[in-house]
Amino acid sequence: MSCFGAKDDKDEKVIKIKGKVALMKRNLLDFNDFGASMLDRAHELFGCKVCLQLISSDVGDPENEMRGKVGKEAYLENWSCRISPITAETVEFDVTFEWDESFGHPGAFFIKNNHHGEFFLKTLILEDVPGSGPAHFVCNSWVYPTKCYKYTRIFFVNQSYLTSSTPGSLRKYREDELKNLRGDGTGELQTWDRVYDYATYNDLGLNRPVLGGSKEYPYPRRVRTGRKPNPKDSTHETRLCILNIDIYCPRDEKFSRLKFSDFLAVSIKSLGQILLPEITGVCSKTCNEFDSFEDVLQIYNGWEKERIDPNSLKSSGGFELLKEFFRSDGELPLKYPKADVIQHDEFAWRSDEEFAREMLAGLNPVAITLLKEFPPTSKLDPAVYGDHTSSITKEHIEPNMNGLTVTEALETHKLFILDHNDETIPYLKRINGETSTKCYGTRTILLLQEDGTLKPLAIELSLVHPDGEIHGAVNKVVTPTEAGVEGSIWQLAKAFAAVNDSSCHQLISHWLMTHAAIEPFIIATNRQLSALHPIYKLLQPHFRDTMNINGIARELLISEGGYVERIVFPAKYSMEFSSLAYKEWVFTDNSHPEELIKRGIAVRDPSKPHGVRLLIEDYPYAVDGLEIWSAIDNWVREYCSIYYPTDESVQSDTELQSWWEEVRTEGHGDLKDATWWPKMQTIGELTQSCSTIIWIASAFHAAMNFGQYPYAGYHPNRPTMSRRFMPEPGTPEYEELEKTPDVVYLKTITSRFSSLLGISLVEILSRHSADEIYLGQRECPDYWTKDAAALEAFKKFGQKLIEVEDKIMTMNNDEKLKNRTGPVKVPYTLLCPYNLPSFPMGLTGRGIPNSVSI
Repeated sequence: MSCFGAKDDKDEKVIKIKGKVALMKRNLLDFNDFGASMLDRAHELFGCKVCLQLISSDVGDPENEMRGKVGKEAYLENWSCRISPITAETVEFDVTFEWDESFGHPGAFFIKNNHHGEFFLKTLILEDVPGSGPAHFVCNSWVYPTKCYKYTRIFFVNQSYLTSSTPGSLRKYREDELKNLRGDGTGELQTWDRVYDYATYNDLGLNRPVLGGSKEYPYPRRVRTGRKPNPKDSTHETRLCILNIDIYCPRDEKFSRLKFSDFLAVSIKSLGQILLPEITGVCSKTCNEFDSFEDVLQIYNGWEKERIDPNSLKSSGGFELLKEFFRSDGELPLKYPKADVIQHDEFAWRSDEEFAREMLAGLNPVAITLLKEFPPTSKLDPAVYGDHTSSITKEHIEPNMNGLTVTEALETHKLFILDHNDETIPYLKRINGETSTKCYGTRTILLLQEDGTLKPLAIELSLVHPDGEIHGAVNKVVTPTEAGVEGSIWQLAKAFAAVNDSSCHQLISHWLMTHAAIEPFIIATNRQLSALHPIYKLLQPHFRDTMNINGIARELLISEGGYVERIVFPAKYSMEFSSLAYKEWVFTDNSHPEELIKRGIAVRDPSKPHGVRLLIEDYPYAVDGLEIWSAIDNWVREYCSIYYPTDESVQSDTELQSWWEEVRTEGHGDLKDATWWPKMQTIGELTQSCSTIIWIASAFHAAMNFGQYPYAGYHPNRPTMSRRFMPEPGTPEYEELEKTPDVVYLKTITSRFSSLLGISLVEILSRHSADEIYLGQRECPDYWTKDAAALEAFKKFGQKLIEVEDKIMTMNNDEKLKNRTGPVKVPYTLLCPYNLPSFPMGLTGRGIPNSVSI
């Protein structure tokens, strides 16, 4: 059977080139799909095989618009004789090509799958190409049967080419492949489609606004699925059935079978973790409430007592689903692992020092800013929201400022603020009036002390004026007190501040700033940059799994009635809340140094190693982040210099210019007219932009995501909702606060069921999968590119990250740096690049994956 109908040439000098193809057959979770395997064997017997043809990078065919000449078809050998393993594993097949030596060097190959089922093609290695030695083709792509495509699948050699330097015989093939990936913008996209296209967030539910495409609700774009419009409202897309997570994204963007098994097992296990405490809770004194802190701790009890010997699992082979239920670190089903924040001391989280420290080394260390004026003011439009100047006075805070005056502290950069007032106020009246939430807009002022720690001075709780938003706010100021009912009020004030911060973290710092913001770059990169392009090779590892997890999030988490609306205080306004924040999104402010400068945490200082000086020297997230940023930036600069010697080479790169134009005008189209967008005219703009993309996808996301369970796995420390206002003197609630303050605290924050839901969610999100690929690593480390200079630069990058990790561990052991561990004795390891060999997966609280992978 002829695959492509290549012509024979009587005068050709034919040589044989041997190759090895590595692939993984179609699978069902951890198992090979034996039904599909038997059908594939039947197809083989009838001559319907997997065939490949090499394509010349040197000699064009005049009859095919000078596309590279195509060699004779070759077939994978002994497919029908190969016994498929029980578990889904990589298998190798030999292939022998007959190659006309006059065609020169092969620079690509066609592959045609004439079987019944798809397979995952990993690599093709040609063992000895005359004149050039081995040739590597890194594929990592699902190849479906020919009936699924209107074109023939093609893969290129691992050589990088700018558009202008592409061999003439490969140029048309390069253009054809990009056209295939862009699609035609029509029809519902199927599992096997490889189309990258844009759509607004119009699939979150009929009772939620469309995000993106309007001034009122701007938003980044997500990948188009092409599902039909909802018959009730054509501006919305139809949704999948409940719990269906097979939402479209290009097949190569979906989780690997190993990761999907991990993800499914942890999700199933989390369901049991919710149900068991709920069943137990039926017998509690109060329905849907924790009766005491001891009651909360019961959901973790027995964790250390019951351990499973990891050696007993070694015989389970490749069954990752089973391994996840009975993990090698001893975790058991139906029990929550004890969160790091309560491992050493079950109540250290309540201290003021820990409350403040977590603003520097906790779950959301990107919200605190330098206080530049006193009292704090608002940027909200006074014509709409009235006067929101803070009611905090010098008299509130100076008695607790260690002898400093407010003026002195401002002049010496000693006052800082966690300000969630402006984010919250525009929605506060609706949230408090239309949902079960009862919350405040909060401001927390802190003093930087001589030992480098922060000291909370006051928390302001703000409500919209009862006569309307135009009349401003009604404010209540709470100051630190340790004992009595005033001490209990202070603990509640910290909880209200934490509720604001937790939800802003989840909706803005985490979801918007990483997941949503990075997806347009993924779409544009695949639409406009060829797999041959060096910038594609640079960025592609940092996009792994992101579109898949974002699709699952749209279906289950951030949609109408989804998990997020059930566990964060904005409730049904959650996604609108993030849209409001997107109006202020500035791409260039997302580089780590610029982000610190924007918040007033750092100032430019060329004499410092990273060009900035921190105003809070013991700031673990900032300090470690600068080390990681510097390593990324140096790697990107060295890599780009290999391909772009001058600014003119950036300007003349047509693919690069189309990519950046599409990022701005399509992917982030609602902000396309912003003046801050880099023009992409210089090497500096290119390297800064690529470094920022890599930083967001890797280190920034790691800092926002993998600390969720260590800190929020114990919900009293990071409550996400509040259900009652602060008790007022003379009320039954105040009397209850005087008698049973802990009960009132637990009744005020997230309910029992919502807490269990939230804890289960952050447990899933905080886990590293077994197939995680970390910063400084690649799937094919030795031949992801043929360029020796790029391989050497990448090796240096990995070595630098090891040095950074050693430096972080040294700082964590320095007792003078009190913010590194704090009262809870949790060292800051979220920006340690790698996991420990003894704990390569799970809830490790460390490790920077290449991408927004969960």
